[in-house]
Amino acid sequence: MKPRVTINLNNKGELEIWLNEAGRDLLVKELRNLSAQSDHFHLQPEGFIDQVPTQSRAYREGDQVLEWGKVLFRPDEWDRKYFPHVFEPTDTSGS
Repeated sequence: MKPRVTINLNNKGELEIWLNEAGRDLLVKELRNLSAQSDHFHLQPEGFIDQVPTQSRAYREGDQVLEWGKVLFRPDEWDRKYFPHVFEPTDTSGS
């Protein structure tokens, strides 16, 4: 079975990832392989580098399909050094 991965923003702006069994297995494999030595992988249309191929056909009318993406592994040690602001508390009070 060929991996099928469709990523979209729905009409509420929520990210959705639609997967068949082979797509799930491939995505989990790539996630599990992330490390300091292999810190990212690509999501992109079929025919490009062999990582996680994405589909361009939306499941629903009005969905905005995202064919290109990148998953980045960010150990806390790296982010504390290079992006410390991601550890600052978020103000959710609305003021």
